[in-house]
Amino acid sequence: MLPRSTPEAQGISSRAILAFVERSERTIDALHSVMLLRHGHVVAEGWWTPYAPQTLHELYSLSKSFTSTAIGLAIAEDRLSLDDTVVSFFDKDDLPAEPSANLQAMRIRDLLAMTSGHQDDTVGRLFVGGDGRWSRAFLHLDVEHKPGTHFVYNTGATYMLSSILQRTTGQRLTDYLRPRLFDKLGIEKPLWEQSPEGTDLGGWGLSVTTEDIARFGQLYLQRGVWNGERVLSEQWVAAASSRQTSNGSNPHSDWEQGYGYQFWRCRHNIYRGDGAFGQYCIVMPEQDAVLAITSGVGDMQSVLDTVWEELLPAMKTAPLGTDADAEDALRAKLATLQLTPQQGQLDAPLAQQISGRQYVLQEDDSTREPGAIELGPDHSSIETALFEFGAETVYSMRKGGIDYRIPVGRDTWALSEQGAMGQIAASGAWESDDTYALKIYYSETPYSSVLRFQFNGDAIVCDEVYHVSFGECKRPRLTGTAR
Repeated sequence: MLPRSTPEAQGISSRAILAFVERSERTIDALHSVMLLRHGHVVAEGWWTPYAPQTLHELYSLSKSFTSTAIGLAIAEDRLSLDDTVVSFFDKDDLPAEPSANLQAMRIRDLLAMTSGHQDDTVGRLFVGGDGRWSRAFLHLDVEHKPGTHFVYNTGATYMLSSILQRTTGQRLTDYLRPRLFDKLGIEKPLWEQSPEGTDLGGWGLSVTTEDIARFGQLYLQRGVWNGERVLSEQWVAAASSRQTSNGSNPHSDWEQGYGYQFWRCRHNIYRGDGAFGQYCIVMPEQDAVLAITSGVGDMQSVLDTVWEELLPAMKTAPLGTDADAEDALRAKLATLQLTPQQGQLDAPLAQQISGRQYVLQEDDSTREPGAIELGPDHSSIETALFEFGAETVYSMRKGGIDYRIPVGRDTWALSEQGAMGQIAASGAWESDDTYALKIYYSETPYSSVLRFQFNGDAIVCDEVYHVSFGECKRPRLTGTAR
């Protein structure tokens, strides 16, 4: 474990950290965890129930910074170089019959800096065709610009870094990083999703704990040294975290301060890795601090604004005097963090009438948004639903041909492992005499959803809304009758 300390001993006020947490709860929906390191010590850490310290959390594009690190390690081992061309790693069968000049010019450094030459992100086009050969699909796309001249955030490019590493080393990205990075940092259970061709996704798909994120950031803050051992070259840390390409000019946006090698530049001479819906590894060299955050937010800039405005001004160069009251208040707050359970009445007269009845459901296609894409935690629809109301509440459903039995908390969270859905937390209450609301957190991911079941005799209507999504947050309405 990382060493722990009081905030004041490391030159930051407990009151400032408490103000950050309380402002986040008021204005941001919602953080899942936070861990702040100063001078190599954890000075504050907290998880909003149902999230927990030991639970892996999906990182989305924060995964890219780990992939970049693998490339830096491979370069240090002389397995590849920044100026190696992409096409040089692939067989003739993978390449177009007549590769374009731009494709032939594309280098490792172009993939890293998001200047591969593509006009748009390529990741969605890797899935097209159905043969599962994502690398080949990438290589057959048009390269509209000269590589190195056009920035576009391109998750497909990061996937190609993973593919190239695997072809070069004979190991999946996870296996290559295990002895070189994960084991050294104490990252015990990294999980990385794979493509159909057996390649770790690279640009997304990694799940680790909050402290794992903090350890990774601390390695970069320490310029590649961990416990006195050189893990990553100082030159690589400097290059990866520096501005390699311009990506805008808005002085108020932390997405237009330049881009490194799979790291974003920030205001205040700070840099970060980040992932969709608020997964952050923020490295603050001048403050000698690292901030790890997992969350499920729609406005990622608001989180950074809160960090800059509440935490940065509070970081002083020398230790502060003891403030026992503030330390106690912060400790108490961090120990009792909780996402709000479903609000409403815990009981309703209708509960006993519907308890134990199974409802058969189907989608109402007229409620589907035209062209909607569904990239939430589960694409399939609920086929059957059954509630048991008693001393304990249980929600049973069939989804994607699989039966689930989910305990439901009453003004609290009930945790359970649900196979394909992973760990989930559920809380339910009656919003009115005929409508029962069920809030679910998929607590290894940024996702949550609220399902509202309206009962009318033998009929049922179900509406489900995700808190965050890449596409439409509202699923098609389900209608059905009691069996």
